[in-house]
Amino acid sequence: MKDFPSCFGENGVQIADSSSSSSSSSSSISKAAQNLVTCVYQCKLRGRLSFIVLTWTKHLMGQGLSLQIENSANQYLCKVEIKPWLFSKKRGSKIVDVDFNKMEIYWDLANAKFGCGPEPEEGFFVAVVFDRELVFLVGDLPTEASKKITGVSTTTATAAVFVARREHVFGKKSYYAKAQFSEKGETHNLWIECDTSGGLKEPSLVIRIDSKTAMQIKRLKWKFRGNHTIMVDGIPVQVMWDVHNWLFGSSAMSSAVFMFQTHKSSGSHSQSSFDSSSSSSTTSSSYCQQSKDSKLQGLDFSLMLYAWRNE
Repeated sequence: MKDFPSCFGENGVQIADSSSSSSSSSSSISKAAQNLVTCVYQCKLRGRLSFIVLTWTKHLMGQGLSLQIENSANQYLCKVEIKPWLFSKKRGSKIVDVDFNKMEIYWDLANAKFGCGPEPEEGFFVAVVFDRELVFLVGDLPTEASKKITGVSTTTATAAVFVARREHVFGKKSYYAKAQFSEKGETHNLWIECDTSGGLKEPSLVIRIDSKTAMQIKRLKWKFRGNHTIMVDGIPVQVMWDVHNWLFGSSAMSSAVFMFQTHKSSGSHSQSSFDSSSSSSTTSSSYCQQSKDSKLQGLDFSLMLYAWRNE
């Protein structure tokens, strides 16, 4: 959870990460980041708050997966690496000791189907059993998972909540990702459009959801960092951006950072409404205070995008 910022100051989003802080190494970093997706889930291990971090990777040798368990103090409890599949099994299990208890990790990726990214779309499962309790199950093969996991029912899994996602997107003027802002909500197509090529036209930033304009930021050279709240399917989503490297960076391959986070609605937030039947366009609010403990139905969800500009 260290890489997902939880608090932002009144002067706009301040996101620091090695992938956006060094222009000189942007090209090499972007190549490594191009096929990397990280998903964070919150769960409880014997009543204690913990996080399961899945990192999906894609290499020349094949796909890979890293599963990491952290406690609420960001301390690593265990980490399991499933290397690129040319040299490792696509299905298997591993037992590790965590806090003097046995943790069993199961995976089956033999028939997984992938799109253009490193994360499987269907035909897989990853499961975690702790102290003979199923605490985590992701994928669309619960029946196959129940056959592999003996002595534990997959129908009684303790709910693990999807709380954060980080990925890298690439483009010249347009950047695409998918976003689901609530556990049972609709999956939306998210487009970020920004032309920084120069000329007489002043750069502007447009974010579209399902091809409809959700927000527009004009005079971008003055507002290269900021935050704004929109409504998506009735859920307040705070949008934070930092496009400084796009506008002022010296590297041909440079990145901007965008974060979409659900939070409690507040009167101090500038808001625009967006749902499947309406569209609106508005400029950015210059001030938005992000509280560390702001929650929507108990938990926030954060989507962080590193947008790399290819020229």
